[in-house]
Amino acid sequence: MADRQVLCVGLVCLDIISEVERFPAEDSDTRCVSQRWQRGGNASNSCTVLSLLGAPCAFMGSLAPGPVADFVRADFRKYHIDISQVCEHAQCCLPASVVISNVSTGSRTILHMNRNLPDVTDDDFSKLDLSRFMWIHWEGRNADEQAKMIQRVMLYNSTLPRQQRITISVEIEKTRELLYQLFPLGDVVFVSKDVAVTFGFHSADAAVRGLYHRVKEGAVLICAWAEKGADAMGPDGVVVHSDAFPPAALVDTLGAGDTFNAAVIYTLSHGGSLQDALTFGCQVAGRKCGVHGYDGIVEK
Repeated sequence: MADRQVLCVGLVCLDIISEVERFPAEDSDTRCVSQRWQRGGNASNSCTVLSLLGAPCAFMGSLAPGPVADFVRADFRKYHIDISQVCEHAQCCLPASVVISNVSTGSRTILHMNRNLPDVTDDDFSKLDLSRFMWIHWEGRNADEQAKMIQRVMLYNSTLPRQQRITISVEIEKTRELLYQLFPLGDVVFVSKDVAVTFGFHSADAAVRGLYHRVKEGAVLICAWAEKGADAMGPDGVVVHSDAFPPAALVDTLGAGDTFNAAVIYTLSHGGSLQDALTFGCQVAGRKCGVHGYDGIVEK
C-alpha cells in the first residue's frame, strides 16, 4: 500500500508570472518588479505539493514538444513526479497562462491560452496499470471522457476487497454545466467557491449542506472559501470547519487551491480524519500564500 501512487489527471501548462507594484491601468506602460516561468495547471500543481509532502505521485496529462515542454519535464523531474503516463501530441502547443501578480496585495490575474492541445481521453486512460495507484484525482475538464475513466476505476474496484480499492476524487472548479456530472462520481468531491456561488450559496457551510445531495452515498464534499477557511461534510451529515491560516505577509496566492486539495488528499490517504485533513489543507495553503512558488511550504 505504501508504494502505490497518487495519480493526478488534468492540466499542465506554463505560467509566465509578471510581478508588478499595482495592477496596470489601461493604456499604461508598467515596469515589472520581476518575471519568472513556473510549471502550472491544477493537477500539475497538486502533484508538486503531494511530492513535497512525501507522497509518491504521478501526473497524467498532455504534453507537446518544444523548449517549453522541456522546461516542464525538467521541473517534474526536480520534484520527483512520475510522468511516464504523459500523452505526447506532436504538432500541438502547450497551454500557457500569463499571470499578473500584485506584490502589494498578493492577488493575481490570470490570462489563459488553451491553444490546441487535447485533453487525456478514456482511451489513453485505458492503457494504465491501475494496480499502481491508491488514489486517483481528476481536475474537472473534459467531463464526458473523465466520467468514462472513473467508471473504469469503479469497475476495477468492484473486483477488489475494500482496503485495496482506489479512492476517487474530483475537483469541480469551473462554472461549466458539463462538469456537474462529476458530482456523483467521486468518493471525495472538491467544489470551488465560484461554483458554490453559481448555485446560490454564499458560504462554504451553506454550500456543502446545499450541494451534498448531488454526491453519491458515503462521499465527502469539501468547499474552500479563501480567507474564510473551508468546510466539509461526510456521510454522517456533520459539517466540519477549519479557519484559514494566513501568512504573516501575503506573497503569492497562485496555486493555493491546488495546494489545499493536495494536502487534504495526502491526509485522507494516510488515514487522517476529515477534520485533520481540512485543517492541514488550510495550514499548507496558508504557508503557500507566504512564498513564491512551492518551495518552503512544508515545515521541516
